[in-house]
Amino acid sequence: MRDINKIIIHCSATKEGRDVSIDTIRRWHVEGNGWSDIGYHYVIGLDGSVHKGRLNNTQGAHTKGHNKSSIGICYIGGCGAGMHPKDTRTEAQKESLEILLEGLKFIYPDAKIHGHNEFSSKACPSFNVKEEYGHL
Repeated sequence: MRDINKIIIHCSATKEGRDVSIDTIRRWHVEGNGWSDIGYHYVIGLDGSVHKGRLNNTQGAHTKGHNKSSIGICYIGGCGAGMHPKDTRTEAQKESLEILLEGLKFIYPDAKIHGHNEFSSKACPSFNVKEEYGHL
């Protein structure tokens, strides 16, 4: 079992309302980056559905320098008009993300919840994770 001390939230950096499947993201990662699989452990669709990516006990490929000890979650969206960063989460995505985070915190009680932007110069996930999920 991996020692998980971080749960890192990402966005797919796709335009608001554009539905992107986990299979599409997997293809981006495998064919585009040459990775063995999708980089995330979970992907949350526009309708709030939670899709399993990599197994939790498999190292992800989502945050350079932090993959060994983290779980990566990606919600579909994150960009508004002109592809500028925007919190585009639907109410269903917000609800599913909170439930998923609560479940992961039960499994990994010492893990801290972060946004990708805490480890990168990117805007991803396009909202303030500490402000929203600091209570978990």
